[in-house]
Amino acid sequence: MGKRKVGNPLALAVLALLGEKPMHPYEMSSTLRERAKEQSIKLNYGSLYSVVDALVRHQLIEVYETVREGRRPERTVYAITDPGRIELIDWLSELLAVPVKEYTQFEAALSLIPVLSPDDALRLLEVRRMRLDAEIAASDGMLAGWATTEDMSYLWAIEATYVLAMRRAEREFVNGVIEKIKKGELSAIRTWRRAHEIADGVPGVSEWEQAVKDEGVTWPNQ
Repeated sequence: MGKRKVGNPLALAVLALLGEKPMHPYEMSSTLRERAKEQSIKLNYGSLYSVVDALVRHQLIEVYETVREGRRPERTVYAITDPGRIELIDWLSELLAVPVKEYTQFEAALSLIPVLSPDDALRLLEVRRMRLDAEIAASDGMLAGWATTEDMSYLWAIEATYVLAMRRAEREFVNGVIEKIKKGELSAIRTWRRAHEIADGVPGVSEWEQAVKDEGVTWPNQ
């Protein structure tokens, strides 16, 4: 995957908007919010101006005109260039076709879960499951109707169906981990629990080594 001249996903959104028609930054921001794209693409006005400046600098967009409405300050309207259209199609095609490694916060937390005791991890995962249930329920009804009709809303919000599918998969995973902790079926859970019983706080190397010895299991690096 080649390195983009402007790699911020917000830049892709700007190119897509200007592919529709010339716009000034305020209209870009308003249109993205009207379409609820801030749910998928991090958006704030300051970063939008920075992205627009970068796209101009790399000649992917250009100044189209400057307009003034009444007593309001002048607004600069931008338009996409031919290289910008090529970049838009090439970039979007790459993102759709090529899976990439994305470092999520939940994955980071899972990778460090032994820092917490099994009981604390269980409690927190149950809270997460409850919140996932609420989020799934809130999205489910709205999206179910779109997927079976010719309503254009579905096409323009298809990313929401992806998020819902990921939430359902995450909920299934979280529920599986919860059940394994409850039933004592999670791999090395007795060692995990023993390390926290020995430690006064977060287990250190000595506590883990003692827990491994007590439970007769193999240390990960051995």
